Amino acid sequence: MSAKSTLETLRARIDKIDHELLGLINERISLAAKVGTDKAIREESVYRPEREAQIIDRLVQENPGPLSAEVTSFIFREIISLARCAETQITIAALGPSGTFSEQAAYRLFGHQISLVEAISIEDVFRLAEAGEALYGVVPVENSTEGGVNSTLDLLLDTPLVISNEVELKIIHCLLAQPGAGPPAQIAAHQQALAQCRQWLAAHYPGVPLVAKASNADAARSAGADKTTYAVASATTAPIYDLEIKVRNIEDNPGNTTRFLVLSTEMVGRSGRDKTSLVMSNTNQPGALYQQLAPLADAGISMTRIESRPMRAGLWEYVFFVDVEGHIEDSKVEAAVEAIKKESAFFKVLGSYPRGL
Repeated sequence: MSAKSTLETLRARIDKIDHELLGLINERISLAAKVGTDKAIREESVYRPEREAQIIDRLVQENPGPLSAEVTSFIFREIISLARCAETQITIAALGPSGTFSEQAAYRLFGHQISLVEAISIEDVFRLAEAGEALYGVVPVENSTEGGVNSTLDLLLDTPLVISNEVELKIIHCLLAQPGAGPPAQIAAHQQALAQCRQWLAAHYPGVPLVAKASNADAARSAGADKTTYAVASATTAPIYDLEIKVRNIEDNPGNTTRFLVLSTEMVGRSGRDKTSLVMSNTNQPGALYQQLAPLADAGISMTRIESRPMRAGLWEYVFFVDVEGHIEDSKVEAAVEAIKKESAFFKVLGSYPRGL
């Protein structure tokens, strides 16, 4: 067989597979639309993070390759997003303007078939979701370099919203400026980004003022309007604001990662691979925290995170944010949580949700 005939045969097979894929995707979306009708009758939520997590996990496990787990997850996340949109398009609030890492996290979690509302601050994300102007909110909660995002942690104490999903996003910072820009008069970014690039900026631009902005994308927008301003932001913001990338990967820690949460009004069911977030305070007695957390050890429940935060109401009083493996509907988690609650001066379940991949 000649090389030409072999190529034609391969192309014919590809065309056949494409045709079959198109039919199967359309069939899946049609079935999703019927599911949506049934959900509407029963007044159920369109977005089911536990069900979506089960689907993605199963497909990643069944994948024989050569697709990577990450690519498999991306492809089917977008197919699920298309199918969900056939039921109804959902509205997500995330920190704006266009190009923020929060926006990237929202797309990673929900796919691109969503309506994105650009919030002016993290506080505004909470407000939009609490008021029903967005069905869900996406907020950063912790960074591997700088720790907890204080505004998110403080707002979690009082909000009626619950955590319904999470995702970890690797953060790659770039130095952006207008094409042909001279030395910067100032460098703008969100305060977390400035902290994450502190050493690099001090080494390469000593003495240049650092200006905190509401978001990195807002900093990029400022750089787009002022040739003397450089911005620290993601590469995706460069074409949005007509900037060029001066330097890539300027973060001090190359493994720099931020964890984002999805906030909603509804508790999420079990996916089989879950996490529960709690917040508590104690009586500030010797051994009080040990006594509070002892039920977790007694039940063999793994604690994946603990972080303290000063309480706004009292001097030198603290709340503790704790993440544990398992769902609040799991009998041993439920029993341990009840025991912790009895030992706490303040206690709140922030949500149970699928663990991020």
